[in-house]
Amino acid sequence: MKNLEERGHLLTEQINPNSQNLDQLTSLELVELFNREDAKTLSAIAQAKLQLAEAIDLTAEAFGRGGRLFYVGAGTSGRLGVLDAAECPPTFCSPPELVQGIIAGGAGALVRSSEDLEDRAEDGAEAIAHRQITELDVVVGITAGGTTPFVHGAIQSARQRGAKTILIACVPTDQVSIEADLDIRLLVGPEVLAGSTRLKAGTVTKMALNILSTGVMVRVGKVYGNRMVDVAVTNKKLHDRALRILQDLTNLSREEAGYLLESSGRRVKLALLMHWTGLDAKESDRLLAEHQGNLRAAVQSCKTS
Repeated sequence: MKNLEERGHLLTEQINPNSQNLDQLTSLELVELFNREDAKTLSAIAQAKLQLAEAIDLTAEAFGRGGRLFYVGAGTSGRLGVLDAAECPPTFCSPPELVQGIIAGGAGALVRSSEDLEDRAEDGAEAIAHRQITELDVVVGITAGGTTPFVHGAIQSARQRGAKTILIACVPTDQVSIEADLDIRLLVGPEVLAGSTRLKAGTVTKMALNILSTGVMVRVGKVYGNRMVDVAVTNKKLHDRALRILQDLTNLSREEAGYLLESSGRRVKLALLMHWTGLDAKESDRLLAEHQGNLRAAVQSCKTS
């Protein structure tokens, strides 16, 4: 592997032969070129499907032990991790501490570029220590080019603390290698705009994080069928979604679904269990707890008892 300071050989830094006349294209030709190049993200995900499935299982097992999931990155990679983490509580009613995003430069780097801060490996290690990461946790290092010192420092520190570590990068292992429990490479090739990894690399990373976090939440019982039955009912849109989920799964009228939702304390999963079993809110809550929040398992236990 070449020195991390020398990045010209990296796949993410190379020149894309399909876009060498980028500044001469019409707007329509630009859109068509981006469309062709973005299609490569799908094959990259397909090539990494076994590793992504393993990441889902590894993280779900960690949640079962009381562990947490951390995304670590800088720049676009860091922002994508923070975004995915921030969307878990409203989608799955998960506690904010369950999935967390760590970005080089902290909250300020979400809205203003802090590129120089990614060069400090010690800051990555300090971020891991600050969050008191342990052997129960999973740390996902996200670095498109694979060389970000902040991410390297975080992964090394997490490994020293016994945490499970996952690397997501868009360069092959022979260009950059990092010691991690699971190595996921999303190879989309050179960018349309050379070196701008907020493009295909960012897109494929967002896809991978969507798959990882949603897959984990499915595994731990926060989904019934394809319904987000643990949705947090915190605004009008989500209240409407909750009512539609109840109507779809119970054939109740909207008014009846509304009454059921309120009687459950606006907890869709609890409302469904109450409706299907005839139990009150307290007993349904106890039954859900017995089955670690898995609605299907709780319903099945009533059918077999």
